[in-house]
Amino acid sequence: MRSDNIKKGLERTPHRSLLKALGLTDAEIDRPIIAVANSANEIVPGHIHLDRIAEAVKAGIRMAGGTPIEFSTIGVCDGIAMGHQGMKYSLVSRETIADSVEIMLQAHQFDGVVMITGCDKIIPGMLMALLRVNIPGLLVSGGPMLCGYLPSGESIDLISVFEGVGKFVKGEIDDAGLKYYEEEACPGAGSCAGMFTANSMNCLAEALGLALPGNGTIPAVTSKRVRLAKYAGMRVVELVKKDVKPRDIATLDSFKNAIAVDMAVGASTNTVLHLPAIAKEAGISISLEIFDKISRSVPNICKISPASKQHIQDLDAAGGISAVMKELASNNLLNTDLLTVSGKKIKEIVENARILNRNVIRSADSPYSPEGGIAILKGTLAPDGAVVKQSAVSEKMMKFSGKAMVFNSEEDAMNAVMKGKIKEGVVIIRYEGPRGGPGMREMLSITSVISGKGLDEKVALLTDGRFSGGTRGPCIGHISPEAASGGPIGLVENGDIIEIDIKNRRLDIKVSNEELKKRKEKQKIQVKKLEGVLLRYAKNVKSANTGAILD
Repeated sequence: MRSDNIKKGLERTPHRSLLKALGLTDAEIDRPIIAVANSANEIVPGHIHLDRIAEAVKAGIRMAGGTPIEFSTIGVCDGIAMGHQGMKYSLVSRETIADSVEIMLQAHQFDGVVMITGCDKIIPGMLMALLRVNIPGLLVSGGPMLCGYLPSGESIDLISVFEGVGKFVKGEIDDAGLKYYEEEACPGAGSCAGMFTANSMNCLAEALGLALPGNGTIPAVTSKRVRLAKYAGMRVVELVKKDVKPRDIATLDSFKNAIAVDMAVGASTNTVLHLPAIAKEAGISISLEIFDKISRSVPNICKISPASKQHIQDLDAAGGISAVMKELASNNLLNTDLLTVSGKKIKEIVENARILNRNVIRSADSPYSPEGGIAILKGTLAPDGAVVKQSAVSEKMMKFSGKAMVFNSEEDAMNAVMKGKIKEGVVIIRYEGPRGGPGMREMLSITSVISGKGLDEKVALLTDGRFSGGTRGPCIGHISPEAASGGPIGLVENGDIIEIDIKNRRLDIKVSNEELKKRKEKQKIQVKKLEGVLLRYAKNVKSANTGAILD
């Protein structure tokens, strides 16, 4: 066993003494020693209950003959960090999580690991560490939050609250109405109830084969979630015994499967950042072109909030990700001959899956859209690419042009929206990219206010930053190169005509090459005064089209 490096032989007598200081017996030390990487904390709703999940995982490990040892990681709530300087640290945390888990696994020579995740950057961070260290392991999430309800019976979630701010500003709801949203939209533990980044990534971990069936959709508050955690603990011991490692499972074909599911369910645009970063740890290159190629061939068969009033609990009741994969497999849109951490190949999982609600999981012959949920755009404004969640864009806004309104920060743009200065056109928010932000802030606050004010069919928002999985409307992010790297988005001036053509995958500024060249010669790239982790991050981070990985 790998842990023999810390427990076998005369020279490891001091090491065994330290293990016994933990209260471990000789019998426990002799067994496979399994890490339980727990991201529990008391600030993130998706993590507040993870200690219970950890206890279930440890019970499963013991039942299978292993010895669990738990350690913790950090985790950021993107919702609480949204709309202020705190959001600069969210994407940064992904690399910190990956590094910290790597350090713990390597320093203590664990035989295997169960990664307990919840929300946005924790999932990709842990998956990056899992593939980097490449010891037997798997991921289990705390599960999605349930949605809330209005007195009318209409379902609501966190996005409803963000959009409620816009409705309040517009005068559509009063103080009491907004307070009701605040009190009822987030009823308890779990990652926010829609197909936002956390749930998207937990679903894709399942499709990738590195999490057990049900990982992405079983609600947080159910006993089924606890049982899944026990099974995860039992499975990791079997993976150790059979020496099945993450890179044996996460192949290029596995990532293509995950992208296919991504397109089918209309997942968060943040998956376009995270999947390439995860793949890189396994020595696999995932380009934007792969995303777009798969998007053109895989239909969007699920519309989950923010694209509709359906939520993750509805997808779970309809059969979950296994059922989605069954529909894709039946149309030859999935490679089913691939191994998963369950010990089964995908073909075995989908054979046993059932599609229980065709209103939630449509057939590939009758999809919401013949193309996937995400589209990759290129053009004179985004030579290296940009990303949009097309499944959450109205048909009216799939092709749109308007005058640019340019802002060099999210705060300035938000102030203009709140004061009613923006009524139509194309809002440009720049210097919010991986390097320029730094940290590539999500902009759910401003996109939600725009939607809440009823402007999502009059206003498009473009940025070198990024969006929440909860964003809907014509919001195009990840514009590369970013402004801080001299990209064309840094040359846009107020009044320039911007053309958006999602179906044809174009994003262009209608300014002559000669004029852009003149502007380039006069350009003064904004440089922010930074310190600490943000300074180190800005110096080393690469472009969004690479997954914003560190160089």
